[in-house]
Amino acid sequence: MRKFALLLILGLLASCSSVRVNYDYDRATNFSNYTTYNYFNDMDSGLSPLDEKRLLRLLDSTMQVKGFLLAEEPDMFINILSNEYQELPQNNVGVGVGGTGRNVGGGISVGLPLGRSGLKRSIQFDLVDAQKDALFWKAVSESNFKEGGTPIMREQQLRNVVSKVFAKFPPEK
Repeated sequence: MRKFALLLILGLLASCSSVRVNYDYDRATNFSNYTTYNYFNDMDSGLSPLDEKRLLRLLDSTMQVKGFLLAEEPDMFINILSNEYQELPQNNVGVGVGGTGRNVGGGISVGLPLGRSGLKRSIQFDLVDAQKDALFWKAVSESNFKEGGTPIMREQQLRNVVSKVFAKFPPEK
């Protein structure tokens, strides 16, 4: 029962945090030519070592489910870049006071932010052709990020990102 409650809470937290993804790819690319992958040796993901390890494990399992194999001499390389930033509150209320009289006027306006700013994480996935050294597919995800989250919460967040990013890979014709 305790595990069920934990899974329910994690599910609710995951559903509240939306992941937005922007895709771009070379339409001339024949994605069926790619069957193997690996990561750039000098990849600096910008993630903590533990988060990078989680992300690579989740990415490996996703790629294998999609039929791609991890190889020493791959068809494509994957590069991952990440950054965290503070999002400013989007809502505010303007309060204004003004008066007019015989050629006399004045006014005061104050903007009051509503809500609080949140921490966001952007993760960019670049897929590069190993032979041509050319980018052929790119996705950038943006999602909420809780810095002090538990390892389970952090893994669930990364799982949501990988799932959403690679849901449309390879692109349909």
